[in-house]
Amino acid sequence: MDIINFVKQYIKNPRTVGADDYVTKPFGSMELIARVKDQLRRYKKFNSKPEDKSSITIDDLVIDFDAHEVTVRGNKVKLTPKEFDILECLAKNKGIVFSVQKLYETIWNEQFAVSDTSIVVHITNLRQKLELDPKNSKYIKTIWGVGYKI
Repeated sequence: MDIINFVKQYIKNPRTVGADDYVTKPFGSMELIARVKDQLRRYKKFNSKPEDKSSITIDDLVIDFDAHEVTVRGNKVKLTPKEFDILECLAKNKGIVFSVQKLYETIWNEQFAVSDTSIVVHITNLRQKLELDPKNSKYIKTIWGVGYKI
């Protein structure tokens, strides 16, 4: 969260507006510097962006982006490059629903054709390779009328 969004968030809720620190006059320059450094440290700690991970673990599914490998329940799963790209896109955006059109345009970097069912086929193949019961998917969820998410 950048400072502008931080301020906007607090302006929306007047009960949270207030001082985080207070310095009375006269004050020493060393004390002021120490307090400013402390505020900056807290700001950086709570507003740092997550690191770009080389692997993601979701329950017993491990996706290693550097090695381009996927393991489920300790077993390596062979995926096509497009299947891996779809899984990577969904895993890196966990909880975000991607429409078929958005997934297609993200993976293939081209305009989506309305009658193209390649994403649906790849999702079906992914479920068959990753799931014990592909009909009741544990990892890739279908949000009916919207798209897919992990």
